[in-house]
Amino acid sequence: MDSTDSAQQIKPQAPQQQAVALIIPVLASISIVHLLNDVMQAVIPAMFPMLQQTLHLSYGQLGMIAFANNITASIMQPFIGWYTDKKPQPFLLLAGMGSTLVGMALLAVSGTLGLIVVAVMLVGLGSAVFHPEGSRIVSLSSGGKPGLAQSVFQVGGNAGQSLAPLMTIIVFAPLGQFGAMWFVGVAAVALCILYFLAHWYKEHVPMLKRRAASAANIQRTPEQQRRIRTAVVLIVFLSFARSWFIAGIGNFYALFQMKTFGTSLAVAQSHTFVFLLAGAVGTLFGGPLADRFGKKNILIFSILGCAPFALFVPFVGNALSYVLLALSGFAILTGFSVALIYALDLLPGKTGTVSGLMFGLAFGMGALGAVALGNFADAVGIRTMMIVCCALPFIGLLSFLLPDDTTIRQWNKVA
Repeated sequence: MDSTDSAQQIKPQAPQQQAVALIIPVLASISIVHLLNDVMQAVIPAMFPMLQQTLHLSYGQLGMIAFANNITASIMQPFIGWYTDKKPQPFLLLAGMGSTLVGMALLAVSGTLGLIVVAVMLVGLGSAVFHPEGSRIVSLSSGGKPGLAQSVFQVGGNAGQSLAPLMTIIVFAPLGQFGAMWFVGVAAVALCILYFLAHWYKEHVPMLKRRAASAANIQRTPEQQRRIRTAVVLIVFLSFARSWFIAGIGNFYALFQMKTFGTSLAVAQSHTFVFLLAGAVGTLFGGPLADRFGKKNILIFSILGCAPFALFVPFVGNALSYVLLALSGFAILTGFSVALIYALDLLPGKTGTVSGLMFGLAFGMGALGAVALGNFADAVGIRTMMIVCCALPFIGLLSFLLPDDTTIRQWNKVA
């Protein structure tokens, strides 16, 4: 029986149940594109050491470049997600990746801060389109394993981000800024894969409409609606705190290592790589663990597992810092994909909107965090900034206030 036939036999009981069997080729393909998309996003912080040297930029100006990239995605993602929840647009994925391709080409040849800002905004626009629509494809292909599917999808993105330090060493150190031109080819490969995924997505639009109709049958009391609104605000806020921490490590830890401990560029970037790579592994494990032990429990574990190790990161160097960064990165990002599927449970049938909130606003706040932390480093020194940054995971203790999984399932009963 093919996926279309099985979709037609699904009973309209609850939005989460309306799924075909796990479609591994589709899930693998969209995860590969996520990796390619986020590799190109990672080009921007990977170029920071080169841009700082060649254009004589301050920490605050580097933060502004990160802000321009991420805030574009932040502003656009919720609107794109909200619109495509109502009117799915499979081929919008191609337009978004086309924007990223143009942005990469411009980034390679830009000689002024203004042009670099325009280039990274084009890359951000491509990301704004990809994430809501990519999440919808994941939802369609996930079967009854949303945690596993989201983790596979997210680990592609996190793996792409983790390559930023290696790109600094392998691509930008020998080639300089023009090395960004290599990633025009990466965007072209992503476009080819998305062409086939867009056609598959188009065939499954009727399933999206059935899910939306089923979600409309859920009846919630005013008190339940109030608690849901509170939980959505809290889970988004917790994602903000996570994004600030990750932005601080991802954008500035290498510079902190070089300034504080006198390490070389290659060694400093290898520390950041370990943090991001461990985070990618944590992302892969987070979803399946949430399927097994519950989403709220894994969100709490993510914080309790990260905060104690992160607290000591600014005070050690060399070998011990690799260990602390690896443990911090693994723990904090076990909750990354889990936060998204938790929010999807709170707002069933609104995959694009939720993805826009969790990716867009969370990464937008990461952009604000990059600006704030960069300017803070200019004002008080990068060591003090890093100490403050590494205390941020303790905000995650607020996750104890979230409703548990059983309560949310009761709220999602169809009338």
